[in-house]
Amino acid sequence: MRIRGAVLEEVGRPAPFRESRPLTVSELELAEPGREEIRVRIEVAGLCHSDLSVVDGNRARPTPMLLGHEAAGIVDAVGPGADPEMLGRRVVMTFLPRCGACEGCASNGLRPCVPGSAANGAGELIAGGRRLSRDGIPVHHHLGVSGFADHAVVSVHSVVPVSDDVPADVAAVLGCAVLTGGGAVLNAGRPSPGQTVAVVGLGGVGMAALLTALALDDLTVIAVDAVEAKLALARELGAARALSPAEAVESGLRAPVVIEAAGNVRALETAIALTEAGGRTVTVGLPAPDARVSFSPTALVAEGRSIIGSYLGSAVPERDIPVFVDLWRRGRLPVERLVSSEIALDDINEGMDALASGAAVRQIIRFA
Repeated sequence: MRIRGAVLEEVGRPAPFRESRPLTVSELELAEPGREEIRVRIEVAGLCHSDLSVVDGNRARPTPMLLGHEAAGIVDAVGPGADPEMLGRRVVMTFLPRCGACEGCASNGLRPCVPGSAANGAGELIAGGRRLSRDGIPVHHHLGVSGFADHAVVSVHSVVPVSDDVPADVAAVLGCAVLTGGGAVLNAGRPSPGQTVAVVGLGGVGMAALLTALALDDLTVIAVDAVEAKLALARELGAARALSPAEAVESGLRAPVVIEAAGNVRALETAIALTEAGGRTVTVGLPAPDARVSFSPTALVAEGRSIIGSYLGSAVPERDIPVFVDLWRRGRLPVERLVSSEIALDDINEGMDALASGAAVRQIIRFA
């Protein structure tokens, strides 16, 4: 079938992207779903820094590539081996398929799926190959989703069904921002009642971590970011304190659990500095591959501190998404507040500029 989507033509074009136009909205051909695959009519897709990191070259990916990895929609076709009862269901799309049989999948979320990661790096679906083309030329998939389009063919291992009462915009941000940020709190940070959780970096992932910590019982939550508008939103959402990085360090603030979600070296160094003796620094951000962090190994050892890397929030999507849906349904996790604006698909390059500037929390594209 013919679809319309945003294709990254090449990585590394300079900002502002509204001028260099790395993404082209064009018509493509989408093949029918193969074995254990489904076709999803995309309702909502979110713009994430992981998309931007491909655009600006921090994450090497093959091109041309139909971008977008945070999305939700309705299943409108199923391939052989896929459950026909999925037809008509709303699904959350997740950016790391899990085969369920490898060593990574046996790690309870601590390690990524091995074949899923390999497929993502190659721009293919987990079953192998591509289902996208443009003018007869294959187009790569982005993290098994390619959600910046009105339809997508994905593996059944890349989706989690949700009930109809979960709106599409909520479902979309559950698949990346909430799984990553919220999962970092629940699965890697594991705060105890009475503790303090600090979140460094208040983009979509960091704000989701903050919301998740606020949803838990008897925690003090502190927000850290360089953008005053984001600090104001954190205060409005319930953060006990909202500080700039310099203010946080100079105040002597220390916390047993610190989540870093900005994806840059200075943020991670700030998060390490804010971690108290015996505490855990959980990093979910993805800086440039050649980035290096400076910290004192002596302090790490002598104070018994831990630095934990958490990919996709160390989450198992089919286990964790229902937990977040339950918190949302009970009014404790208002993930709608993560959405800072809606943009049109044709404005995707301008949306990447807003991400790069740090102004946006979560922009979404709503498809007809």
